[in-house]
Amino acid sequence: MLEIKDISIIFNEGTVDEKKALNHINLHLETGDFVTVIGSNGAGKSTLMNVIAGHLFPDVGDVMINGKQVAHLPEYKRSRFIGRVFQDPMAGTAPSMTIEENLAMAYSRNKKRRLTFGVNKNRRAMFRDYLTTLNLGLEDRLTAKVGLLSGGERQALSLLMTTFTNPDILLLDEHTAALDPSRAELITELTKDVVSKAGLTTLMVTHNMQQALDLGNRIIMMDKGQIIFEASGAAKQKLTVKDLLNEFQRIRGEQFEDDRAVLG
Repeated sequence: MLEIKDISIIFNEGTVDEKKALNHINLHLETGDFVTVIGSNGAGKSTLMNVIAGHLFPDVGDVMINGKQVAHLPEYKRSRFIGRVFQDPMAGTAPSMTIEENLAMAYSRNKKRRLTFGVNKNRRAMFRDYLTTLNLGLEDRLTAKVGLLSGGERQALSLLMTTFTNPDILLLDEHTAALDPSRAELITELTKDVVSKAGLTTLMVTHNMQQALDLGNRIIMMDKGQIIFEASGAAKQKLTVKDLLNEFQRIRGEQFEDDRAVLG
């Protein structure tokens, strides 16, 4: 479903601030894979997400989605088959619009544009059914402005809006990092449930090593723009946070320095 071939991208090339953000990255996701990505600040995790989403174009390399070359397809065109949930709960929704208006806008994302009502009786009933699965009572607040929701409620809504059209690729960009622990746990469980039920091909970036171990069937570790470690299946299930830290030290010859990843 997703294939990254020899992707490299350099920022500020030829200057004293030159940085290899991605250095010959290769990654392959089969349909239904749920891959978690960990690494310290500056490892290249967000850059990888931006290249897949079309927010950044690689200097060299290919991005294939469902067998199609998309490396230089703009972000707005990729949004028809890529869904993304951001770290900031404010980023994935329109606060001045109602819940049902936000849902209607997301529902039309991968459909042909036409002059018709975004919200009608049938869609409203469908939206209510989808919202019921969140167990947050939002199905009874369809006409409420999204800006009045809490951060956790908005992130839950963003997750629902991104996934109910079944995108080919789901990108989760540290989507629980800005939430308090209880809300982060709620969104983590919702993520597990939504991805599992829809069988979505998912790539999730996180600073939290334990979350990366708890979710998905594969895990990759990035450092300095490279993938330095990968585990899947039974091997992943046996891993602990301590194992990941030991692997990093074995490969890089130094300790992992990001406390957020260790402490969650």
